Amino acid sequence: MIEPIVHAAGFELVDAHLARGGRPWTLRVTIDTPQGDGRVPVDSCALVSRELGSQLDVADPIQTPYRLEVSSPGLDRPLTREKDFASACGKQVQIETRQPIAGRRRFRGQLLRFEDDVAAIQVDGNEVEISFAEVSKAKTVYQFSRTDFVGRAG
Repeated sequence: MIEPIVHAAGFELVDAHLARGGRPWTLRVTIDTPQGDGRVPVDSCALVSRELGSQLDVADPIQTPYRLEVSSPGLDRPLTREKDFASACGKQVQIETRQPIAGRRRFRGQLLRFEDDVAAIQVDGNEVEISFAEVSKAKTVYQFSRTDFVGRAG
């Protein structure tokens, strides 16, 4: 139900997650441009949010009070699709797996490659291969540099 609305607005659905912790629940929808650059204007997020909110109110698929949040991927971009992993090659990533691999479930390092649904990540000097099916959560880890702060007063 969410994806056609996002596509009609000219964007791609990156992720949709219903957080059921406290009240109200939160439906988080992450959208991106077709180029995958994360440059989604706030006005576009608001437009998608209004349309999604209207459609969800009519269909009423969530039977409890919830809050809708629509945003762009941000600096620590979630990796939810195979194409997200492929475009993150060479970047720092953080991956959590469903089951332990070599005695651990959390990995942080450089994503070397993503081929045949397997991510190869450099962790502590060792290469670890993780099947896409085993990934429960993943994101890029933005590496701040001096140029991020050049020209800023404060």
